[in-house]
Amino acid sequence: MEIILKYFPDLTETQKQQFASLYDLYTDWNAKINVISRKDIENLYEHHVLHSLGIAKVTRFVPGTHIMDLGTGGGFPGIPLAILFPEVKFHLVDSIGKKVRVATEVANSIGLKNVTFRHARAEEEKQLFDFVVSRAVMPLADLLKIIRKNITPKQQNALPNGLICLKGGELANETMPFKNKTVMYDLKDYFEEEFFETKKVVYVAP
Repeated sequence: MEIILKYFPDLTETQKQQFASLYDLYTDWNAKINVISRKDIENLYEHHVLHSLGIAKVTRFVPGTHIMDLGTGGGFPGIPLAILFPEVKFHLVDSIGKKVRVATEVANSIGLKNVTFRHARAEEEKQLFDFVVSRAVMPLADLLKIIRKNITPKQQNALPNGLICLKGGELANETMPFKNKTVMYDLKDYFEEEFFETKKVVYVAP
């Protein structure tokens, strides 16, 4: 939890309590339904929560923004971002029902009011959003094909509407077809921990 306060020192008491509750909740649920590698649960705050919040280091969503977290798994990056941006609406979608259940139970337990959930394949979701966020669920080309229909043309943020992905490793080939529409941010520029050496936030205009 200290690592979250290190990079986000201006949290309200409610936000601090919500972030602090995540470890016990995910540890408990992960023992029943595996949404995080059992060896990795001890690194929940660095590898999952702070990683998700990397998106907040490259853009700040204005109140009233609508965001879909596609392939949310157990709720990443959607739940940490929903805690950080209580006036932004998040819709968390995953094709695996038991993972959606974990995310739903965690959100309910910490009292998140700005999240909705859907057990569905990405192709089935027809709503419009300002942004789609995702944590490396599939190659960018495949993801863009699916989510273009979900991006609203109405703009309200400094960053134009589009896709924001958390990805790692070498991305030159993957982003090549969209290089004129892509901006990459190195998370090592924002976070000191070794885990973030190869992690990036990738923004793509649809």
